[in-house]
Amino acid sequence: MSKSIKKVLSAVTAVTAAAVSLSTFTAYAKVTPNPVISRNCPVYSGKASQPNAANDEHYFSFCFMTTPDYIAYDLSAVPSEERKQVIAVWYNTSSYDYIGNYKSRNMEPSDYTIEVNAAEGGAYPESGWEVVEKVEGNTLSSRQHLVNMENYNWIKLNIEKADDESGKQASINFDIHNVSEGVSDSWLFLGDSITAGGMNNCYGTGFATHINTLDSRYFPIQENGGIGGIRSIDGRENIDRWLSTSHAKYVSLAYGTNDCWGNPNGTEAYYNNTKYMIEAILKAGKIPVLPKIPASTNEDVMNNVPLYNAVIDRLYEEYGDKIVKGPDFEKFLLSSPDYLGGDGVHPSDTGYAAMREEWARLMYETVYLADTTEPTKPAETPTEAPTAEPTEAPTAADNIKYGDANCDEAVTMADAAAIFQSLGNPDKYALSEQGRVNADCSNTGDGVTPADGLAVQKLTAGLIDSLPEITKENL
Repeated sequence: MSKSIKKVLSAVTAVTAAAVSLSTFTAYAKVTPNPVISRNCPVYSGKASQPNAANDEHYFSFCFMTTPDYIAYDLSAVPSEERKQVIAVWYNTSSYDYIGNYKSRNMEPSDYTIEVNAAEGGAYPESGWEVVEKVEGNTLSSRQHLVNMENYNWIKLNIEKADDESGKQASINFDIHNVSEGVSDSWLFLGDSITAGGMNNCYGTGFATHINTLDSRYFPIQENGGIGGIRSIDGRENIDRWLSTSHAKYVSLAYGTNDCWGNPNGTEAYYNNTKYMIEAILKAGKIPVLPKIPASTNEDVMNNVPLYNAVIDRLYEEYGDKIVKGPDFEKFLLSSPDYLGGDGVHPSDTGYAAMREEWARLMYETVYLADTTEPTKPAETPTEAPTAEPTEAPTAADNIKYGDANCDEAVTMADAAAIFQSLGNPDKYALSEQGRVNADCSNTGDGVTPADGLAVQKLTAGLIDSLPEITKENL
């Protein structure tokens, strides 16, 4: 039985048992939101001409600073309970680490401090800054820093050197995330040039923004760990160092294209390297994510991809629920070869955008939907006849599209999320009249229940062919 089938069936069992908590839907731990709290807060810098580019909603806009210089945020308007513990994360567009044949550094902070200040908000404090972390000789293009901000109102990134030189320009985006309930929604996407080109958050719509569009409670911390030209052996040789400074909870391993390029006989080495990295991630208390190697139309790659993806299937079987299955990019690109660029290996811009969206869609289904609502109490048996769902309006009853709870003319996992959210917090996530009619897609006529959300999930998982799942007529 496939893992997705097991998940759906276990969820169905939970519903019939009465009390529903979606944390039983999958083996993965629930994702506690770690939202951005620094978006458009008051920002200060010593010399930067547009410091607000560091914390606006556009990751294609960067704050440029001639080092030494700083970016400081006034977070005093953020409720204190939402900033007891934070992740301060900065992003730059260089390759993730300064290794490999195509290594690059482009205005990358190399020597800097993270500092906090207890001064009242409203005006930049010239004194009272306390250093909570000092970094020298950094070679990574993004870093996450866990900071205790209880009783502090300000946080600052103070950059002394860029690319190991004072006087050089630094280029960053800088976000502060609330992790007062623990670091949960944080991702590091390690891989080769396909990851480097596809998992950035500044060109096109990024993974974090896609997740936020699917569910506004979430805005993940998302580092692009792609480095052009490297193989699984490079990941193996460096992953312990990368994990030693990383606060990411989910770590993706997207190596393999360069391993299999012209090399059909390297599958065992690829297995050993990938297994080492999985074990390192588990040992660090993190969750490995393993996607399939992308399909190719390049003759030196295409015939070897299935051989190496068979290794990934072997690892899926070996580790089971200890790892998250990432997207099957072999199947994805075989079905849409137009997403590949001219070399038949690297996706086009459109292909990269589609792959980011696929990452977000699948991770939302398999990870975030592990806990879409707070646990609910079993419904009490009504003593009076329940009020009928408002299906009298002809426009609602005459235009039913079963499962389409959000009324976007498609039935996807987003509709399951909309159903569960409406049940867990009806004041905030109420469905429209048409949405309620559409959502009643399991035992129709009984109103919107958790079984309706599960029916949508079973449809998207291929366990049923159509909705409604059960009707009054076929009971």
